[in-house]
Amino acid sequence: MTSPALRVHNVWKRFGSRDALAGVSLEAPRGSCFAMLGHNGSGKTTLLRILATLSAPTEGEAQVLGHAVGAESGAIRGKIGVVLDRHLLPRDFALRDALRMYADLYGVRDANARIEDLAARLGLARRLRDPVRTFSRGMGQRASICRALLHDPEMLILDEPFTGLDAAALAITDEVIQETVAEGRTVVLVTHDLERAARLATHSVVLSNGKKTFDGDPVEAAAAATAGRGLAG
Repeated sequence: MTSPALRVHNVWKRFGSRDALAGVSLEAPRGSCFAMLGHNGSGKTTLLRILATLSAPTEGEAQVLGHAVGAESGAIRGKIGVVLDRHLLPRDFALRDALRMYADLYGVRDANARIEDLAARLGLARRLRDPVRTFSRGMGQRASICRALLHDPEMLILDEPFTGLDAAALAITDEVIQETVAEGRTVVLVTHDLERAARLATHSVVLSNGKKTFDGDPVEAAAAATAGRGLAG
C-alpha cells in the first residue's frame, strides 16, 4: 500500500513558552496539491518548515514521502524542491552559474540541458547570462522555481509563491503547480491567495493559533477562511 505524501501526527512546535503548533495531525495523498491556509502567525509556515526539514517538531511525528523528519531528513531533501520567500540563489552569479551550482549539488545528469529546458519553460531563456541581483520579484520567483525543479523532485513545497508576482509570473506558477500534480507528484502550498488555493488545490487545511480548524475540500476551506474560521485575528 502506497504511503501518503505527508503524514503529520500530533505535532507540537514550541518557541519558549509559545506553542506555534499545538497537536496538529493531517495527511495528504501523493499526486495532490495540498494547501495550508491561515493568517500570519497561524502556524502554517512553521509546519511547512518542518515538512521541508528546516525545523524539527518539539513533540509528535512528521513523515514526508515515507521518511521520518529528523531521522531520515537527508533522504527527504533529495526528493523535495522548496521555494521560500527568498530565492536562495547567489546574487552576483549569472543565473546559469547559480543553477549549475545547485545542479552539481544534487548530482543532476546532463545539467546544462536540464537548465536550458527549465529556463525555457519558465520564460528565463534570455536571462541565463544575467546576474541574479538584476531580477525583479517575479523573475526571482521564476528562478527559484527553476532551482527547485532541477533535480526532478517528487514533492514541490511552496511558501507564498504568488506574492508580488505580475500576471505572467502568476500564470507560469499556476501552470507549474498543475503540471506537477498531473505528473503524479505532490505540491504543498502555503498561501494567502484563497481564490487560487480553491482553484489549484485538491485538499486544504486551515490553521489558526497553531491548531487545525478545517480539513477537507479546497472550496469549503477557502469559504471557511473567508468567513473568518481560521483566518481572523
